[in-house]
Formats: sequence, C-alpha cells, structure tokens
Amino acid sequence: MKANKSIIVGLALSLSVAAATAQTKLFSELVGPGSVGSVKAGGALQVPFIIWGGDMATFHANGGLQTKSGTIFQKQGLNLNLTPGDDFVQQVRDYRSGKSAFLRGTFRMMGQASEVIGSDPRTKGVIIMQMTWSAGDHMISREAIKTVTDLKGKTVAVQQGGPHIGMLDDVLKTAQLGWDDITVKFYDALTGPGSPPAAFKDDPSISACFAITPDMFGLCTDLNSVGTGAEGTVKGAHVLVSTAELSRSIADVYVCRKDFYDANRPLVRKFVAGYLKAAEELVDKRAAHDAGTRDQSYINLLNQTVQIYTEEVIPNADEAHGLLLDCTFAGYPGNVSFFEKQGNLHGFEAFQTAALELATSRGYAKQKMGLFPSGLNYKDDDFLKYLNKTEANQGERFRAEAVLSEIEELSSGGLLDDRTILSFTINFNPNQTDFSAVRYAAEFTRVIEMADKFGNAVVAIRGHSDPSKTLIDLIKAGNAKGTLRRSGTQGNYRYSLNGRVLDLNDTSQLVDAIAAGDFDGVENYNPRRTMQAALNLSRNRAGAVKKSVAEYAKAQGISMDLSQIQPQGVGIAEPFIAKPRSMDEAKQNMRVEFRLLRVSAEVTQESDFDF
Repeated sequence: MKANKSIIVGLALSLSVAAATAQTKLFSELVGPGSVGSVKAGGALQVPFIIWGGDMATFHANGGLQTKSGTIFQKQGLNLNLTPGDDFVQQVRDYRSGKSAFLRGTFRMMGQASEVIGSDPRTKGVIIMQMTWSAGDHMISREAIKTVTDLKGKTVAVQQGGPHIGMLDDVLKTAQLGWDDITVKFYDALTGPGSPPAAFKDDPSISACFAITPDMFGLCTDLNSVGTGAEGTVKGAHVLVSTAELSRSIADVYVCRKDFYDANRPLVRKFVAGYLKAAEELVDKRAAHDAGTRDQSYINLLNQTVQIYTEEVIPNADEAHGLLLDCTFAGYPGNVSFFEKQGNLHGFEAFQTAALELATSRGYAKQKMGLFPSGLNYKDDDFLKYLNKTEANQGERFRAEAVLSEIEELSSGGLLDDRTILSFTINFNPNQTDFSAVRYAAEFTRVIEMADKFGNAVVAIRGHSDPSKTLIDLIKAGNAKGTLRRSGTQGNYRYSLNGRVLDLNDTSQLVDAIAAGDFDGVENYNPRRTMQAALNLSRNRAGAVKKSVAEYAKAQGISMDLSQIQPQGVGIAEPFIAKPRSMDEAKQNMRVEFRLLRVSAEVTQESDFDF
C-alpha cells in the first residue's frame, strides 16, 4: 500500500523543520553562526538522503550507504557515503562547513535556505538535478469547504517550514487568495501529536489542515471518501486538494556548492547520470514487480530500504515497494524539460521565482538570493550513450474521449461538484463566437497556470446556453397540442402537462419532458430542435474558448498539453436563472464555465516519467 511512503515523507520532513516553530523565524537564525569551510578532500564524498521514495534510486545506484563494487556509482568512478539528511538545518551546517558539498530536499526548502547558502560565493547553490514529484500530500477540509475558494476567511493548519507551506501557497494562488485571506495556525510536527491533523481533530475552528496519506486515511478514509465520525474519522472531512492532482507543487532536488561544482563538473555530471540510470531501472523493476515478476535485485533493494529507514518507519518490503509506488520520477526527459524547455511553467525559473518569493514573504529570508541551474550538457555522451530513456517528446497525458465520457457521466449523475477543485466563469453576449485574449487574458492566464500546476487534473470548459427560446417553443407547442394547461394570473402563471404539475423553474423536468416527446409534432414550434441547437451552440462556444486559450498560450511562448483541456456542451441543462424575465437575466445564463476536476486514472495515458 502507498500509505507508508507518506509516513516516511512525514517523518523526514517533520525532522527537517522541527526547529522552525516561529512564523517569522529567519532560516539564518535556525542554522546559527558558523564559518564557511572548504569541502573535505580525499575519501568518500558525503551525500545526504532523506526518507523518501526518490532516494531509493540513490541506494540502488550506490549499493547501500557506502558505494559497493559493481554498482552504478562505482562504475561511474564515484565513492560516496550516504548520510541521513532529515534534519535539514544540520544539512545546511554541514554544507556550509564543507563536510558535504550537497544538499537534499525540496525546491521550496532550498528557497528557505537560499539566503544562508547564497551569502558566500563558495556556497551558492547549484540545482544539479530534479529527482521526483510528490504525489502523497493532501489538504483536508471540513464539510462546508467544497472548493478552494471557500477557504477565504477560514483557519488552516500547516506544519511550519515544511513542504506544505509551498503547497498551501500554490492552493491559495489557484483560488486567487492571499495569505492574508486566511488565518494560519502553525505546528511543529507534520504527523502525530502537535501536528496539523491532530489539531484538526481536536479543534473545530480549524477548517482545513495539511496531512500525509496515513493521516488522511485516519481523517476521511481515502481520497474520495468523506469521514463519518466512526473509527476515529472526522465527520464531513474530505480531501480538498491532493498532490495526486496538484502534481507540480513539490519537487525534490539535489543542490551542490558552487565552488565544488565548478571544480568537479565531470564528477557531478556522472553523479546525475548515475542517479538517472538508477531511476530508469527502478521504473522498470517496479512495473515488473507489480506485474508479478520476482526480481531478486529489486527484492534486495526493498529489504535494504527497510534496514536503512528501520522497521519502525518501513516495517517490511511490501511497504518499501509502496513507498516507491507513490513516487513520480522526473528522469532524463524531466530534467531536460525542467532546466531547458522554453515556456515550462513548472521548470527551474518558475520554481526559483516562487521559492524565493515564498522565502522572503513568509520571513525565512530578508532578501532574494538566487540559486543556479545545473548548466549540464544533456547532449553529452555521459547521458545519451549511457541512458536508455532519453526521449523528451511528451505525448498527450489524457485520452480525450474517455475524459469527456467521464465528465458527461459525472454531470448526469450529479457528482461533478464532488470532483471539482475549483470553478469560475466568463460571460458572453448573445450570438458571440469570438473569445478574444484582449478581453479574456486574465481568465486565460488563470486556466493555463492552474492546468500546469494541477498536472493530473482536467480543466473542463463547459459551455452553457440560455433556455428562454426553448421555454417559449415549449409553451407554444404545448398549447398547440392541447397538452399544456395554464392557470393563475400574469406574472404568476402555473402550468400542468397532461394533468401533472410542470414547474418551469425545474429545468431537469423540462428537459426530460422534451426528450420524452411530450412536445413533438407541432410544425412551427419544436422545443426538441431548439434545445438541440442550444446544446450545439454551447459545444461550439466551449470549443472556441479552448482554441482561444491554446492560441493565447502559444503567443505567450507557454507550452501546454491540450489533452488536459476538455470542452463540453451543457446546453440549457444548468441555467443560473431557469426562467429569465429580462435580457440581463438571460445573459447570466450565457456563460462558459471552467472547472478543475480530479479524474480517474483510467482516462490518463501511462508514462514512465513526469515532465
């Protein structure tokens, strides 16, 4: 099961930021005073690891904590001593003193430390590699919080300084909220006593909290369930946002001291290439294991992981496999994309901007001191003639027909709201077919950014039409057939169809009656045809909006996976005002709705790496 990956992540990160308890605590104060030393020459290089699935590739490449003969790293000419790095503050101390040339953590953690390491030219940080993306962190909310926009004015619990700080920042930006729009309660621990999930259980004033998978299970059972209050769950608790969908929020990286990097670039390149080779092999071994193939080398790695992390953290090999299952490797294609791809909104430059802004705005740093990209030549033979999976052309992530089918099913089954992370609308005028970026630039930008950050979610563009013409044709056809009866006075008419009450404010009832043929057969008035025309028009408008979004992204030099954007025609089925009494009311129904939706795994295309 995947839960234990998150247990491990939680333990690792809770340790890494345990000292960062004050909201405005500078990272320099956490690290304390100390001088910059030279990296120790001779012997094995100290390289930190944290408790996380991506580090299993490091173990695989090294053969354990010390480099073994015949391993990937040994064949690369490396001699490494892998050391625990869950105390990130201590990592930075060792890095500054020269005990280690490397830092291991998330990009946002590097951002928090950026001022400390960037204050001396020798220790400035070079991001040499993206290892993985996180897929096992969650924001849990109470029943009243349906979408991320509902967080405004609410209290959110989060661990101080950990990876969920960045995740919360991403969630707020998606909802177009700022930190001042919520009340934040900080906790020292990520899991267990003194953690956000524990506080969420005990304090009803906390509307949402961040949790790793085991705590998420404890609060609401699973990703798609709602807590009942039984067996320790919190009644009404549910997953509001998960990195299962918010897949480009938490990036795991390695950093190298600039002085060491400048003096040992070939060695660093071989380290990166070796890790990527190990990731390639683990992707294949993991898939084979899931298919029932018993690979002794893979079993040995799982057992070795249990030994390194201890049985208290990883009880057995199955749990170690679950840890790796919940890990999304970037691989060679991901690193090329991260460092070199133009228009990549989840690439190095975008992450650096966000990480430094977060560090200064939240009080971890006084000034922005940038990190450096790797500058590695990915066309070097050390990569291209060594690695097997170097294809960097990413195909479509989603199967369009399957996505549309699922959205239609959710719509008809009344479950669309349950899968909605965020929604907003734009309005248009009657007969409008052009959706110019001049008018809708802000909305298009929002769509592009949330689609990129939520790489495993779908943006449904849902076109809606006004039902007024259909209602007019329905009434006239019903009168002509003699099946529709009207009573009451003007402005307060009541209708019955074949002796049964017909509520013109109940659009679903009207749609069902039209579909059943209750108004067919009148030559001049055909509500079935009118309703179909409205549906076709809404589809065309949704398609036109998608085309405009794509053209706008291209003009901005932004790369998009258009399979993630799915247009849908809703027609008259979901009006804001079911029976408009004016053109202003009718215009409220003329809209295009954007919904960020979590979808099932069945509608996605399988891929070895995420980039």
